[in-house]
Amino acid sequence: MEIVANVSGSFVLLGLVEMEMQKYLYFPFFTVIYLFTLMINSIIVLVVLKEKTLHEPMYILIASLVFNGIFGSSSFFPKLIVDLITSSKTISHSECLIQAFCITTFALLEMSTFTVMAYDRYLAICQPLQYSTLMTNAKVLRITATCWVTAFIFVFITILMAWRLSLCGNKINSIYCDNMSFIVLSCLDALVNRIYTAVVTSSYFSITILVTVFSYFRIFIVCLRISKESRQKAIHTLVTHLLNFSIFLMGFLFVFLRYRLEAVNLPLMAHVLLSVTPLVFPPLLNPLIYGIRTHALKMKVVQYLQILNEGPKWPNFQMKLSSKFVKIVKHKEVH
Repeated sequence: MEIVANVSGSFVLLGLVEMEMQKYLYFPFFTVIYLFTLMINSIIVLVVLKEKTLHEPMYILIASLVFNGIFGSSSFFPKLIVDLITSSKTISHSECLIQAFCITTFALLEMSTFTVMAYDRYLAICQPLQYSTLMTNAKVLRITATCWVTAFIFVFITILMAWRLSLCGNKINSIYCDNMSFIVLSCLDALVNRIYTAVVTSSYFSITILVTVFSYFRIFIVCLRISKESRQKAIHTLVTHLLNFSIFLMGFLFVFLRYRLEAVNLPLMAHVLLSVTPLVFPPLLNPLIYGIRTHALKMKVVQYLQILNEGPKWPNFQMKLSSKFVKIVKHKEVH
């Protein structure tokens, strides 16, 4: 096999080759999803930052979650959209490393934030009298900062190890780069990279999943003791949250495991669809599930959108998106 230097050259994204025939269908579809995702996530972040009444732990965590959604979407969608319209199917070595860094960081931060949010709700529901002292704004900001720093350190080491690999071949079985792409293309057995990736990922996800499951289980137990109407609302909220969490988790676990399931001969399009799931659905659904279903935040978002719609310089396309989002918000159940 021909060795591809790890400091130059480019990779072919086979997923883009697969999508070439229908690129004029994919291009407007992904463009609308990306713009809508940016808009609804950005509005929630701005509203939380602007409104002092929303400077509370729960809203800070929601803002952190949707901001991470902006980060994750922007590490994936812009290049995909440009590649579709220009029929480009390659990515340079440095761009591939940067994209792998951003996407992996997004995934770890998403898991961390999901976990902290679940624990926050556990304290609020199961220990309401101690909540104000156990979970303050300062503590939430420190926890959030710790999550970002920890994720950056873990991923930076991972990408640095991938950068040092000598690579054979240049074809990536996806529409974006991830760490395992470099390990699979390594000329030698990248045992150290595999062990480090497996240990960090499995440890990170095991801890976050255990804390999340424990928190929601305790919340569920408390829900059984309250009134029927309150129990139905609480359980509906829990199921919705867990569904969104599960969608992200299953998609990311597939990305982590798909290179290890070499005996399973999945079609390329199946690889594409499953690998984009954690990058598309959580940033799109998080504002709806965690944002506008919260009464105080919902009201502020509606007010903010109505003010924007009344502005004379608001572009027609964005006005239509904003108007549709207002309708969605107003029809959501208030909790």
